[in-house]
Order: sequence, then structure tokens, then C-alpha cells
Amino acid sequence: MVIPKLSRRLGVWILRELSRAKSSPMRAGYVQSPYSQYLQPLTRINTFRGAIFQKHHHFSTTIVDNASKEGSEEKGKISVTFVDKDGEEKQIKVPIGMSMLQAAHENDIELEGACEGSLACSTCHVIVMDMEQYNKLEDPTDEENDMLDLAFGLTETSRLGCQVIAKPELDGIRLAIPAATRNFAVDGFVPKPH
Repeated sequence: MVIPKLSRRLGVWILRELSRAKSSPMRAGYVQSPYSQYLQPLTRINTFRGAIFQKHHHFSTTIVDNASKEGSEEKGKISVTFVDKDGEEKQIKVPIGMSMLQAAHENDIELEGACEGSLACSTCHVIVMDMEQYNKLEDPTDEENDMLDLAFGLTETSRLGCQVIAKPELDGIRLAIPAATRNFAVDGFVPKPH
């Protein structure tokens, strides 16, 4: 009972202070409010994906500078080659940060992903064809290893496609798709991406 009243009073006070700050004249470069001494100048505010963040928050995570990421679209993508069960290769461009499962679905590559990347199956099992590229991947988590134990055709360089995330050092990676999964045998069935 006390907390709702307190939070309501706090909300009313904040609204009152905000409206007072809007109606009062502003000092050059600063927001006028009782706490303006703690705010950074407006020129030091960065925009990130439509939201405004101050440059130095003590509670925030890393702020990405979009200006450094602008440029050619190719800079933000890596080349990935998928090899299907028949040995046919399909080379695609994958944006940095995207999982191989999602990239396969977006490019009509037959990689099942029954759990939709929630790490609850092994149907997106892929085999990294080059040990050097495999060593550039982060180590699999215990949960991924548990699911890999259920995978059909497990190898030393097996990974789950939903856990392999595109990063610049993986440019040129080649991934083989096993002939079958534990969910079903690939015998003409074409899975539909979600």
C-alpha cells in the first residue's frame, strides 16, 4: 500500500520537474533542471538505433559507434560456403552477428533447425570442414555439447549452426551439412524455414 503511493508521488514529481524544465529557459548546451550539474553537454550525446544515450553512463554496456560501421555493405559480411549431402556447394554472404542457421534459412539452404535456435535439438548440426577455421570458433557450451551428443554423424569439428555466429575472422568458412538428422532422415523432405 505504501509503495504504490510513494511511486505515484515520485511519478507526479518527475512529471512536474520535466514540465518545469521545458518551460524554463535553457543554458547554452545544457538541459535546465535541478540535476543539470550532473548532465553532459548536449553535444556529447550519441544516437544509437533511434534512441538517445549520453556518452558516459556508469550503468550502461558498451555503446557502438555506428559511424565506424557505415560504409560498404560488404564490410559487414563474411563469405560462407555450405556443402550439402550431395557435395554441391552454395556460397553466400552472411552479415556479422548472424547465426549460420538463420543465414541458411534466409538463403534457402536445407538446414533444419527444429527448435528454431533455442539449443533444444541437434537438427542444425553442421561440420566445419577446416580445422583452422574450427579453432577460430568459441568453445561450445555444455548445453551445445549435450545436444551435439545426439547429432547424427558427429565429428571432431561438429557444431550446431545456431551457435556458430558470423564474425570477421570466420570469412571463408566451409560448412558441411550431414545427410541426416536425428529428427528425420533427409529423403526428399524439404524443411520450411520459420
